[in-house]
Amino acid sequence: MPILRLKEIREMPSEERMKKLNELRTELLRSKTMIKAGGTVENPARIGELRKTIARMLTIENEQKLGLGKAKTERKRKK
Repeated sequence: MPILRLKEIREMPSEERMKKLNELRTELLRSKTMIKAGGTVENPARIGELRKTIARMLTIENEQKLGLGKAKTERKRKK
């Protein structure tokens, strides 16, 4: 199950999205540091989820800066 769904990310204002992005990056950094220190992570699959969610958020942010997000959504609705 994803941390944040695509629809939720798209509905967020840019400021809130960047704030959440920083929180996710911090959590990912903590998890990676714990692994490097020789510890165990409670849920190793969460690292992959964090990475994918961060990538989705950055992609959506860039789409909106370029004005591509709305056009892409409208094309899917027409089909």
